[in-house]
Amino acid sequence: MKKQSPTEKEQASTYSSSTVFALFPPPLSPPPQKKKKQPGVKLLIDGEKLESKTKEWIDVHDPATQNVVARTPRATAAEFGSAVAAAARAFPKWRTTPLPARQRVMLKLQALIRQHEDELAAAVTREQGKTLADARGDVFRGLEVVEFACGLAPALMGSHLENVASGGVDCYSVKQPLGVVAGICPFNFPAMIPLWMFPIAVTAGNTFVLKPSERDPSAAVMLAELALEAGLPRGVLNVVHGGHETVNRICDDETIKAVAFVGSDAGGRHVSSRAGASGKRVQANMGAKNHAVVLPDAHREATLSALTGAAFGAAGQRCMAVSAAVFVGGVGPWADDLVERAKALRCAFSFLRVFSLRSLSRIPPSLS
Repeated sequence: MKKQSPTEKEQASTYSSSTVFALFPPPLSPPPQKKKKQPGVKLLIDGEKLESKTKEWIDVHDPATQNVVARTPRATAAEFGSAVAAAARAFPKWRTTPLPARQRVMLKLQALIRQHEDELAAAVTREQGKTLADARGDVFRGLEVVEFACGLAPALMGSHLENVASGGVDCYSVKQPLGVVAGICPFNFPAMIPLWMFPIAVTAGNTFVLKPSERDPSAAVMLAELALEAGLPRGVLNVVHGGHETVNRICDDETIKAVAFVGSDAGGRHVSSRAGASGKRVQANMGAKNHAVVLPDAHREATLSALTGAAFGAAGQRCMAVSAAVFVGGVGPWADDLVERAKALRCAFSFLRVFSLRSLSRIPPSLS
């Protein structure tokens, strides 16, 4: 360990952890950034990454610094049409691809996701803002769905029942792919929710058009690239970007047979109504009201930690976030401690993200 000079010791002794923000106060606004045009997020159409021809772009911000880190294109009508057409062309051959071959693509995909977990998590953190630990959880929860898709065969089996009516009438049910289907994803889980959607759909024999959130699209594009690397043929999975205009095109397009949506109540009602009006099947996962029930004999520390994490973790942007707690016997014995836990939480710029290494090098040794 380096010996401090007397001057350094005297200087260090004058500082304490309580003075660090007086010396280096966090900015009231994000640090200034040089005006630099960020790269546009690519479309993925018919197996090719393409630069959009649009003139309308949406800035993607790093929530920790508010710096623009990418730009999402509002895909043109022609680009959207190309993606749907590619999916339609790919469907006849993909639906006749044997199920074990489709499952083997998922086996390769899950291995590639594990291999690239850190890059995926970093993309989620950069654009969505959750911690790296949370971002890895985001990726892992999606990975579990890919693993399920590797053994999807039992879920695709039909059924046969003899003699359901007089005259020797038998009943058969057969499960078949629909064709081109689409997914509309929210911003809060940019890796997990795309992985809820396309692995199951394509393993079942459908082809897919994915619209990630325009606020954090990069992880979804990376996952689609990994799926192509795993062996998905051209056109089976396509990625388009945009806002409400792209959502409406998905709802209105006659080639698309079904839509999966995850997002707000208002968005879900809109998608369900508009897509349903054109005869599509719609699966809409919208807002929820999650409750915790606390019994009188609950372990105090574990309960307080669980409630604080469930209510405020990821700024509450989880579909399973606890928004209401019911205390059996009354909230009185818990209220003060719960309020103190909530007050102890901090929502601010990360110290290491705000200051450069050069700035940190000037912090006295006793504080670094």
